[in-house]
Amino acid sequence: MQSGKSNGLSRRQVVRGAAVAAAATTAFPYILRGATSDKPVKVGVIGCGGRGTGAAHNAIAADPAVRIVALADAYKDRLQDCRKSVVEKTKVEIEDKHCFVGFDAYKRLVELDLDYVILATPPHYRPEHFTAAIKAGRNVFTEKPVAVDPVGIRMMLEAGKMADEKKLSVTAGTQRRHQNSYIETIKRIHDGVIGRIRAAQCYWNGGQLWYKDRQENWSDMEWMHRDWVNWAWLSGDHIVEQHVHNLDIMHWVLKTHARKAVAMGGRARRVTGDQYDFFSADLSFPDPEAPDKENMDIHVHSMCRQVTGCASSVSERVIGEKGVSNCAGWISGEGKLDIPGNDPYVQEHVDLIKAIRSGERINETQNVSESTMTAIMIRMSAYTGKEVTWEDAIESDLKLGPPDYKLEDEVIRRHIPVPGK
Repeated sequence: MQSGKSNGLSRRQVVRGAAVAAAATTAFPYILRGATSDKPVKVGVIGCGGRGTGAAHNAIAADPAVRIVALADAYKDRLQDCRKSVVEKTKVEIEDKHCFVGFDAYKRLVELDLDYVILATPPHYRPEHFTAAIKAGRNVFTEKPVAVDPVGIRMMLEAGKMADEKKLSVTAGTQRRHQNSYIETIKRIHDGVIGRIRAAQCYWNGGQLWYKDRQENWSDMEWMHRDWVNWAWLSGDHIVEQHVHNLDIMHWVLKTHARKAVAMGGRARRVTGDQYDFFSADLSFPDPEAPDKENMDIHVHSMCRQVTGCASSVSERVIGEKGVSNCAGWISGEGKLDIPGNDPYVQEHVDLIKAIRSGERINETQNVSESTMTAIMIRMSAYTGKEVTWEDAIESDLKLGPPDYKLEDEVIRRHIPVPGK
């Protein structure tokens, strides 16, 4: 097993599929219709790793007027890699004076004259960066998840309200909400094609993601940041960092958030970090049509795993009184639906740019914050072995931060959460 590599696929590789081929015919007509596309759309990127660089490329693909004009990252090598990639793509240089390095680099970037900011650092920093961008009057594309703890979620929701007050637009990296197959299928579900929903399941079971072995010249903090996807305080654990996509579909379909969770999880195969390998949860969602609202919840089974060599599934399933749907282009009785494909990773930026140009605002802060909070609630239940309600979770003072111990193997093992203790 090679350091820095994975035997599994990234989340973007898993769901991208044939959508890329359709992007060229679907993205530009949406944004150019009635728009003044000759005016440059100035974009800054905070967090220049793989996701930030990928989001920059998505923005470039969304509209020919997009210009990546500013970059910020904690580490110079990551910024320079992103800068090189963007310049090779666009043939337009990014000025040295608009490239900022350090943990406070985001503060200088958001003060520039930008049409929108891409937030793609490890999720621990998302609430702080989002709040700074909104206060500075910037429209935002924020990657998911948007926090790793309840304190961060409350910051996001507050800043989301501020975005409304400032008439700013926000889109999020929950790209399924911009994917034609999901949009059309869930519209039909909401129109009653499968009847009253009685139960659902959602899954992200796949292989191990990437990891980084510690290098001799790295401090504890630098190692954790370069290996961030494996540390709960930086990523939220993979239930939050990855499975949030599928949980977001459950929120979308059921038009609300979960009201409680009973979950379990564990760790057996992870190479670095302090996270679990798997989670399984029973989520209770309120049923607005139930005659006995206290005892007739809609139960959703949530399952996610990052272990190579095991059964895989990245999917959702909703069961209604009159049928079943995968939420993404198939409904029982109708079979596969005839829905034009599109690239949702590009469409996220298409929709944001369209909102900025037209003044018809979009703000996805609450949706992505609530989906992230449900994932956090599951993690809290699995780590403790207790039932956790939405009220308990959202009002919690839990705030994850850097550990204060030396990163020796035996010490790391002692800090893995043990349910029931």
